Amino acid sequence: MPPDSKENTQCGPIVVDTSNSPHAYLRPVPITSVRLADAFWQPRRVINREVTLAAQYRHLEETGRIDNFRRASGKKDGPFQGLYSFNDSDVYKWLEAACWALPDPPDPSIFRMLSDTISEIADAQTPDGYLNTYFTFEREAERWTNLKDKHELYCAGHLIQAAVAHHRVTGSSSLLNVARRFADHICATFGPEEEGKLPGTPGHPEIEMALVELYRETSDSKYLRQAKYFVGSRGYGLVGGGEYHQDHEPFDGQVRMTGHAVRHVYLCAGAADILIESSDPLLINAVSHLWEDMTQKQLYVSGGIGSRHDGESFGRDYELPNERAYAETCAAIGSVMWSWRMLQQFGQVQYADVMERTLYNAVLSGLSLDGQRYFYENPLSDDGTHRRQPWFGCACCPPNIARLLSSLAGYFYSVDKKKPVVHAHLYAEGEAYIDLPDGRTAHIVQHTEYPWGGIVELTVNIEGHFGLGLRVPGWCEEGAQILINGNADPDPYFPGDYVFENERWRPGTRIMLILPMRARLVECHPHVVENVGRVALMRGPLLYCFEEMDNPGFDLRDVVVDKASSWREEYRANLLGGVIKLSTHATVLPPSEAWQDRLYRTVAASDTRESFEVELTAIPYYAWANRTPGRMAVWMRGA
Repeated sequence: MPPDSKENTQCGPIVVDTSNSPHAYLRPVPITSVRLADAFWQPRRVINREVTLAAQYRHLEETGRIDNFRRASGKKDGPFQGLYSFNDSDVYKWLEAACWALPDPPDPSIFRMLSDTISEIADAQTPDGYLNTYFTFEREAERWTNLKDKHELYCAGHLIQAAVAHHRVTGSSSLLNVARRFADHICATFGPEEEGKLPGTPGHPEIEMALVELYRETSDSKYLRQAKYFVGSRGYGLVGGGEYHQDHEPFDGQVRMTGHAVRHVYLCAGAADILIESSDPLLINAVSHLWEDMTQKQLYVSGGIGSRHDGESFGRDYELPNERAYAETCAAIGSVMWSWRMLQQFGQVQYADVMERTLYNAVLSGLSLDGQRYFYENPLSDDGTHRRQPWFGCACCPPNIARLLSSLAGYFYSVDKKKPVVHAHLYAEGEAYIDLPDGRTAHIVQHTEYPWGGIVELTVNIEGHFGLGLRVPGWCEEGAQILINGNADPDPYFPGDYVFENERWRPGTRIMLILPMRARLVECHPHVVENVGRVALMRGPLLYCFEEMDNPGFDLRDVVVDKASSWREEYRANLLGGVIKLSTHATVLPPSEAWQDRLYRTVAASDTRESFEVELTAIPYYAWANRTPGRMAVWMRGA
């Protein structure tokens, strides 16, 4: 059945609402307009709604994070609970996740948890609008004295984003009013000294995105001005002047991703939001150069970013170690946020390609199949000791994953803001009712087994002129074929753009996109020294890995894969929630006896080693570490 009213379509809840943004090429589709019915994402979203959100709420209560608000309002005695000053942000991210999950379908238990938590937050707010439970009572005099380390603005940003989500989903202003009072306090506090304000910029960016979204929700331009001020205050030593905080030079002069990975992608996403509202050539150049730098020199094959544990940071160009990879889950989520904003502004396929790669691999690996355990770091090689945890002292990643899964339906389509053209970014079984600029509604039904199968059939129900842009993914190097009502276009379409079928339509028009989906080996740029001579395995958008449990009796470090190998595919419904496993014959070449009890030796002219053949099995990377612990590897020696 179609949505009952316009409130559920174009006027429904949009995650990043560029509907009225003057410099956006595309407008996202409300999450309530897209209904996923696939066997890949939707079961995970159901687990997120029915298991993950409730489990995270229990952790928030058990660890005292919600009690901190009760303490701040005077309802509970005792000290601030938690290791970190920014624990409030975990509550706000959970709130946002619960808001996006609320209407799909309406869930009374989620609504009760939301309402109770919002009441505690509102009661903790001070009369001047300030709200941070760490800086209550004994720390009140310390407010705004350490923007570099204490993350007050970061917490405020997550509160604002949760409030915007709550308002868009429920229509209630209960949390939005709290967020606006805090945002007004911030706008009155920070700014140029000549205006009698306090100079400053956040040590951990986040509020920039939030303020722009608050501007979109309220049309109050002071929030956009404040976001511009925070981005424009980089590079002047206000938060230490170092690369770690992206304070080493003004943002519009930055050309390289550096420092703390999450902070930099959040900052870039906020700058992209500002650009969508008020174009600035210098800012456009900076954001574009930084995105290219990240994707061309600092991106893991999984889509993960941030190679160093030291500082949770980006490394040098092509510094992408495997076992020591940090690749924080939050950094991958921030990358998705940034790519999504670039996609709405420019409508170019490379942003959707990186978003898809990151979603399926770097983000999804951060969550266990049962929805209750998490990775903070996501290495590409492991000895079996790295395992997901049910919670963290610094619990930024768990609710971050939850809010992305809750809002995922809103990332599948966008609409041209001027013409009746829809862009299909992601593929999954389901349907969408999409309002067009000319007042019509397009009903689009997808039938596909993506990401396991490469055939995507779309039935479009609309009369008259209409355009549909289909993304040919970057992984589809063989080229795609398109059939319209069974009639094939003789020429293949290759990656690099959206394929537009732009004509007069009749209800029931069928378009079939055929994406050859075969296992393929990929290799790194030769300057990624750790992977010289090594290959990784991908199929469609999915990265694969090798686990010891599937490959017993030999050391994965000794495996040599023939680059010309053919890979056998087998769908296993009872394996890891249902996956296609890949297998081939490979050679195991262990060290010779001459290496016994030796770490070094003089180079030998020859080294006789006894090799043997094995059946090598691979599973999707996102599913690793869900079974018996053992060695894991993504990159294998190739020959």
